[in-house]
Amino acid sequence: MPNNKRKNRGNKNKEVNMTPSNEKDTQIQDYEDDDIEEMQEADLKKLIRTLRSSQKQILELQKSLMDKIENLSRENEILRRNQNETKQLVQQETVIVTEVKNSIDQMKNTIESLTNRMGEAEERISDLEDREQERIQSDQRKEEEIRNLKHIVGNLQDTIKKPNIRVLGVPEGMEREKGLEGLFSEILAENFPGLEKDREILVQEAHRTPNKHDQKRSSPRHVVIKLSTVKHKEKILKCAREKRQITLRGSPIRLTADFSSETLQARREWRDIAQVLRENNCQPRILYPAKLSFVNEGEIKTFHSKQKLKEFVATRPALQKMLKDVLHTETQKHGHQYERR
Repeated sequence: MPNNKRKNRGNKNKEVNMTPSNEKDTQIQDYEDDDIEEMQEADLKKLIRTLRSSQKQILELQKSLMDKIENLSRENEILRRNQNETKQLVQQETVIVTEVKNSIDQMKNTIESLTNRMGEAEERISDLEDREQERIQSDQRKEEEIRNLKHIVGNLQDTIKKPNIRVLGVPEGMEREKGLEGLFSEILAENFPGLEKDREILVQEAHRTPNKHDQKRSSPRHVVIKLSTVKHKEKILKCAREKRQITLRGSPIRLTADFSSETLQARREWRDIAQVLRENNCQPRILYPAKLSFVNEGEIKTFHSKQKLKEFVATRPALQKMLKDVLHTETQKHGHQYERR
């Protein structure tokens, strides 16, 4: 029996030696207590080393697993914390988005309200512009009508005043002795003896203008003499132009036709141009009621307006050079008058 056990033990040892190293743990578990007792000391030591090595590996594995578990726990905690922070951020973002949405809605409402008000304001402005345009057009029509009426009134006044002579420079109060008609007869006798004897020259009316004397006015009021016919007025004025120097009791006076204020203004506007033409021997004359006449290149030219004169001057270089300064000055005057209006 002992020999058989030894044989069996020897065979088992051989089997142990022949078993691969990765199967030792499994075989060690299969040892019976009797087999362990019969094992040799070397085998036991080897077995113990194997057990210790396995235990060490198990401990290392356990430690590694614990480390991994701890790392996983930390990561899980970090993830949980990040999840909470993310949740809070999401909540904050949700609140912000809600506030932004509310602000956008308010802005949209405000913009819509402003758009509506702007639309109403634009409509009002458009209405005002239309009314203003209508007012401007109405004012322009009224101004045109006023100009036409003034022109008509001026023509009527000129027609009424056509036989009148205006005497300038007669001192105030001189008419007390003979009256204005007697003074006019005295003027004719002193300056035109032949006309004074003409019994056909009759004075229908004589008065000063304006009716009331202004004490602050330095120059005397004009004397207006209304004759019976235009022919007699023109005859007297022709003699006055030929004589040039007219006097009353030795003091210089002036005889001129009587016109409306508009015609007088139109005649005054020719004055500077006529002066330049006179200095250049062009023989200028201001015809009835307010036409400019002068001699150019041997021909008599007559103009009703300055625009016609400018158009003619543009075709005559010599005349253009002569009137350049005075026409330029007149253009500036009209520009300033337009700006004031």
